[in-house]
Formats: sequence, structure tokens, C-alpha cells
Amino acid sequence: MQRKYSGLNELIKEDSEANSYYNSLPQYVKEMICQQEQNVNSFDSLHSFADNYTKEDD
Repeated sequence: MQRKYSGLNELIKEDSEANSYYNSLPQYVKEMICQQEQNVNSFDSLHSFADNYTKEDD
């Protein structure tokens, strides 16, 4: 089972894979994810939020 974190800040601090992924995202996506900081508590949720925000570009 995937570890749950208290939010985005803890996730990217503790999980190097999540940190690398987050840093690879466009700035506007990072800003939108930051607005949902408390809801981003796992790598899967980070990836899901990023996918949703980048789909809007298509």
C-alpha cells in the first residue's frame, strides 16, 4: 500500500520520485496543485491532479 502524507509539502520532501515528478511539471500546473495542497497526499494523487490539469490543455 502506498504511503499517505499530510499534504503536498510533506510528499515532495519525503518522496524523491514525487519530488522529481512535481519539479518536471509546468509552473501553472504546480500552482494549481498547490491550491489543493491538503488533498495531494500520495504520489498517485499528485499524478492524478497533474493529469487532470494537463488534460485541459488538449
